[in-house]
Amino acid sequence: MSNQTTLTEFLLLGFSDDRELQILHFVVFLLIHLAALMGNLLIITAVALNPHLQTPMYFFLVNLSFLDFGSISVTIPKSMANSLMNTRVISYPGCVTQVFLFILFTATDLALLTIMAYDRYVAICQPLHYERVMNRRACVQMAASAWITSIVYSALHTGNTFRLPFCQSDDINQFFCEIPQLLKLTCSDSYLSEVGGIAVGIFLLLNCFVCIIVSYVQIFKTVLRIPSEQGRHKAFSTCLPHLTVISFMVFPGTLAYLKLTSSSSSGLDLVVGVLYSLVPPVMNPIIYSMRNKEIKAALKKLIVWRLFSKS
Repeated sequence: MSNQTTLTEFLLLGFSDDRELQILHFVVFLLIHLAALMGNLLIITAVALNPHLQTPMYFFLVNLSFLDFGSISVTIPKSMANSLMNTRVISYPGCVTQVFLFILFTATDLALLTIMAYDRYVAICQPLHYERVMNRRACVQMAASAWITSIVYSALHTGNTFRLPFCQSDDINQFFCEIPQLLKLTCSDSYLSEVGGIAVGIFLLLNCFVCIIVSYVQIFKTVLRIPSEQGRHKAFSTCLPHLTVISFMVFPGTLAYLKLTSSSSSGLDLVVGVLYSLVPPVMNPIIYSMRNKEIKAALKKLIVWRLFSKS
């Protein structure tokens, strides 16, 4: 038997033992990483340089892009390096760091998506009170609360996981250190306390999701009462991207934790892991830039300015 006092490393899931497929995996993940970094950096830069986008919605969008930037940078680089070096090893401290940062970015992401739903509710359902309710100080306080709460939750969740003895194996059935897969490696009579922690996390996630749904039910009721078709289209155009982003994140992530005790195949675990850890950081900039005319205009202005400055 080995436990957490003697364990010095874990083995991550390898996509293939074939060298050519390992290089292909490296190239694909590199392209995904670059696409996510470029997309999120473009949104951050466009909002920062455009004075017309200094509003609460875009303030939270910048925070969301920063979180997506950090989230995908936690998981992908180690998997890429392992494929390039033909290894599966991740150190024990590296695994702890990966778990802590991934939970931090994901939990803050969810909290910000909930805040953004509330922002849309106030903007559409109570427009006369919007500037008073969503003033700059309130926005900073809400964002800071999301970060601080997530840091505390991530620290408790990570500490509670790695205090458990790992008696089964050091082979993690995922391409990054994921808590559901780590718990499968612990002694059968020792992981129940952490399952309770996961249950609390799922409860908080569902509460956020319910708050988002309630906000959008009120929003849609208000939008349907708008007499002009152009007004309804404008209101929906600011809401649909947000709902799409939430769906990409919430459903696969919940599935990954709900199937903790199941004996699902490594293929299904891998697909679910990719869906909730890699797809949102890549898709979020695309969804927001394609459905938002102001973001598209700011990005065009930024690209044109860069081209002329180089000329």
